[in-house]
Amino acid sequence: MTVGRLLLGATPLGQPSDASARLIDALTSADVVAAEDTRRVRTLAKALDISIGGRVVSLFDRVEALRVGSLVEAIEAGATVLVVSDAGMPVINDPGYRLVAACIEAGISVTCLPGPSAVTTALVVSGLASDKFCFEGFAPRKSGARRAWLASLAEEPRTCVFFESPRRLAACLRDAVEQLGGSRPAAVCRELTKVHEEVRRGSLGELADWAADGVLGEITVVLAGAAPLHVDLQSLVAEVENLVAAGIRVKDACSEVATGHQGIRTRELYDAVQLARRETDTAP
Repeated sequence: MTVGRLLLGATPLGQPSDASARLIDALTSADVVAAEDTRRVRTLAKALDISIGGRVVSLFDRVEALRVGSLVEAIEAGATVLVVSDAGMPVINDPGYRLVAACIEAGISVTCLPGPSAVTTALVVSGLASDKFCFEGFAPRKSGARRAWLASLAEEPRTCVFFESPRRLAACLRDAVEQLGGSRPAAVCRELTKVHEEVRRGSLGELADWAADGVLGEITVVLAGAAPLHVDLQSLVAEVENLVAAGIRVKDACSEVATGHQGIRTRELYDAVQLARRETDTAP
């Protein structure tokens, strides 16, 4: 028996012409199309002037766990199953993860049909560093949880990308100013690739003021990573030596000083102290 395969197809964010040739072929040839919203995938097919060749089933968050077993069985029986989300890449903050994991466990081939993604699209137009970044999904809904989450990003050096509801954007940006400071660079990307696409770049304070009057559309926020902390090693070494002179062991002194300063680990400080002592011993 020939085992089928699982295809993960990226769909356009807003412009049907962004659909890849591979996605179009899969939509017309797959035995089953598992869609986050069956109406949306049919609308896309109509815009592309194609007909979906196979059976269309829903695969949104609440039913994914129930669908996995039957979809894996269909693939094992030889079917090609295509998974698509409403827009962008499935699995990335969208349904599909459970099915992918189950297929891998069953030894089934999993293939990605690359294409649009709001995460990478927002990142590249933000103007912020893109060599290292993290994706955080949707910001927490409630203010307390959101502030705690933002506080956890205070020292994150990578650029951070996350989604936010237009209804909560203003509150989220106010919380970001409170937790991260108003000067942190950021970008708010709205309606990416659509007619009313807009990318606002500036400081968190500026963006919070802009969003205060209300914003509509699909929102992706890009937040600059924390700036590298300047550590004055010479001053920290002097603090350690003062504690040592007061009778504290050098390792304990290094631990105490490092704990009180961001951007320096105990071992780094200990090595700096030892280096400074060697340089003092060899000085003419």
